[in-house]
Amino acid sequence: MNSYQRIFGTGPRGTIISIALLGVAYWLKPMLGLPSIIKNKLLRYSLFGALSALTVAVIGWSVRSLPPTDRGRNLVTSGAFHYFRHPLYGAFLTFFNFGLAILLNNWIYVLWATTQHPVWHWNIEGEEALMRQYFPDEYDNYCQQTGRFVPRVF
Repeated sequence: MNSYQRIFGTGPRGTIISIALLGVAYWLKPMLGLPSIIKNKLLRYSLFGALSALTVAVIGWSVRSLPPTDRGRNLVTSGAFHYFRHPLYGAFLTFFNFGLAILLNNWIYVLWATTQHPVWHWNIEGEEALMRQYFPDEYDNYCQQTGRFVPRVF
């Protein structure tokens, strides 16, 4: 695993795909004529602010749990990684993207935010294969106990 992969993983590729799909949603919006989600502007901004704050909190928690210099060297299963296998990605996918969809106020963006989960499941397959290569049995056991982007409740 080179240092770029260890520090950034598949984040840059996934981000480019996500932004491109957001562009497609923006392009489709006038053609589909879908209704707005929430009429109240203050409520929209408040929800976006709250979900953005939650995103920042989870990202901060994940960086504290596993500093970038330690990535790919240790299998960390504590802190944010006790709940998410990919807390940084999960913060964006689960909280920020839906907050952005609410802020942009159209159902096409909710569809965009929803499609991000399967896209990112595909995107991180290589990253998870590397983890299985470096931590074979440990990583499989860890996967059974945690969710990728959303905490496993059951």
